[in-house]
Amino acid sequence: MTKLQEVSDRPMIQAKIADVVRSINGRDEGKLFFVIAIDGEYVMLADGRGRRIEKPKRKKLKHTEIIGDVESRTAEKLKCGEKVTNADLRRGLSALMGGNEETEGGMQVG
Repeated sequence: MTKLQEVSDRPMIQAKIADVVRSINGRDEGKLFFVIAIDGEYVMLADGRGRRIEKPKRKKLKHTEIIGDVESRTAEKLKCGEKVTNADLRRGLSALMGGNEETEGGMQVG
């Protein structure tokens, strides 16, 4: 079974603002992002580094894997609609990763 078939066979899961997701397709595959907005079957993603809050990545939800709802100050700010900075996003993802390696354009898992 190819990766594309695996993605299309997955049941549709709804993301929420402030969820952390991992990209499973595209050049950003494996990187973690915060969901900052939802537009139908698309999510707007930002990590504060390669994809800044001012210019988020628009990606189909089916091309992401939801890591989960993170309990952090950054997630709370996103949920409440408060101003979130790129540094907040980087800090939130870094705390989630436990200080693992970072790569240009996003947090690399692994």
